[in-house]
Amino acid sequence: MGLTPKMLVLTAVMAATLIEAMAAMQSPNTLSTAEKAAGWRLLFDGKTSTGWHVYGAGPVVGWEIADGAMIALGQGGGHDIVTDDEFDNFELVIDWKLSPRANSGIFFNVVEQGYDVIYATGPEYQLIDDDGWQGPLEDWQRTGANYAMHPPLARAAKPVGEWNQTRIVVDRGHVQHWLNGAKTADYQLWTPEWEALRAAGKWKDFPAYGRAKKGRLGLQDHGNKVWFRNIKVRTIRSPG
Repeated sequence: MGLTPKMLVLTAVMAATLIEAMAAMQSPNTLSTAEKAAGWRLLFDGKTSTGWHVYGAGPVVGWEIADGAMIALGQGGGHDIVTDDEFDNFELVIDWKLSPRANSGIFFNVVEQGYDVIYATGPEYQLIDDDGWQGPLEDWQRTGANYAMHPPLARAAKPVGEWNQTRIVVDRGHVQHWLNGAKTADYQLWTPEWEALRAAGKWKDFPAYGRAKKGRLGLQDHGNKVWFRNIKVRTIRSPG
């Protein structure tokens, strides 16, 4: 007997919860034997910014490495950073925590050449202090959202100052956002529904937004102090 939709959802939630629990049991910025066998690799070694650069520029500035975390100092200047490598179909896991009233984001399918800002091309997994933000928030601005497109399906962020775990899955245009084991977004790029949302909101003035099928991963410096660690990725292979 095949799995019912409800059983598939439960299986996915259990898998995400297991990933979170396993990550909590091992040292930060390391891979377990099982993770290595499954094709995971680290994008941050806990000591250097190797493998990253400032969007559209050179070596990482405006960030520091301390206590096994890569920290956006929030000193201004918009020092968003991106990976040296590009990715298409992948699963990304990353731990993060915010300072009070902070705003940041995780980007994928980012294109640098020809664009001034990271959000001109790359969809964003939103990170924000939902409860401490100085003003009203649209639903699509809350943590776990597909920023300016899809509001989060659940509110699962831990209190400010505590570590959270994000998981992003991009598989041939099918995107899932997870936060601390809860699914917060599930959407398909380039469908009529997606195109309608894109045309009706903020991205109507950004013709390259969401168009790339491959690109860099990015972390946002939005003028607030934000910590990232345990950044790991694996390639999703095509069937057959």
